[in-house]
Amino acid sequence: MSSSFERHQKRRLISSYFSVVLSIALVLFLLGLLGMLVLNAKKVSDHFKEQVVVTIYLKDTAREVETNQLEKSLAMAEYVKSTEYVSKEQAAEFMKAENGEDFMDFVGYNPLQNSIDVHLKADYVTSEHLEKIANDALSKNFVDEVTYDNDLVNLMNNNVKKISFWVLVISSVFTLIAVLLINSSIRLSVYSKRFTIKTMQMVGATKQFIRRPFVWKSVRLGIIGAFLALLGMGIVLYYLNRTFTELGLLNNPILVGLLFILIFILGIIITWVSTHFATQRFLNLKTDDLYY
Repeated sequence: MSSSFERHQKRRLISSYFSVVLSIALVLFLLGLLGMLVLNAKKVSDHFKEQVVVTIYLKDTAREVETNQLEKSLAMAEYVKSTEYVSKEQAAEFMKAENGEDFMDFVGYNPLQNSIDVHLKADYVTSEHLEKIANDALSKNFVDEVTYDNDLVNLMNNNVKKISFWVLVISSVFTLIAVLLINSSIRLSVYSKRFTIKTMQMVGATKQFIRRPFVWKSVRLGIIGAFLALLGMGIVLYYLNRTFTELGLLNNPILVGLLFILIFILGIIITWVSTHFATQRFLNLKTDDLYY
């Protein structure tokens, strides 16, 4: 009979430990993903900003030396990431591939213009910088027109500011929720041992002596949960880096390593603090209060 009861208690104990580890792992995993989002938020926004193209259309009278000089000066500018010269023939081939038919069969000639596509560095993708770049290009007598999507740029910059603000708010709220969830799981685990705690206290054991094994057990569970969370983060990060190579999520391994270390330390700290206060609560309770 006692053997059956002991097995039942052992299963309950293992189930309690498993739920604590799972709670810690899931919460730290989600917190780590949010941390990766915060770290890479600027990188992602910069990637989309750098997709904005400023197209400089050249007059048919533009000489090759003038075109080459303009392209080289743009390539050397501090605000330019890359440039690409697109001839009218290349533009016609692109339109033919995109539309599935040759429009020159109807027009009879190629009405397109030679152009230079300019990709700017993310910090310079603002309406003010784009307007200045366009005016500088239009000051050349062989430049016919400069086009860019100003509405898209304004919308993108406004959305980046809003998203950055809400990411910080959500990060703060989620961190608080993570601490509360882990704390709740730890408290439930300690609650199941409240009579053991009180019995040890009644036979003369000090609070520190009683608290120590509970704290070390919870810290070990926190370490296991943190390792599982880091394993999940590593898999997700590897997959995202393989899928979206242009974002270069692993280009700064120091920041990624610091995030992993922070999540690991956070798992230890939260479990240590939660167990300390949970055991302290039951140590301060009267024997009659343990039944409620």
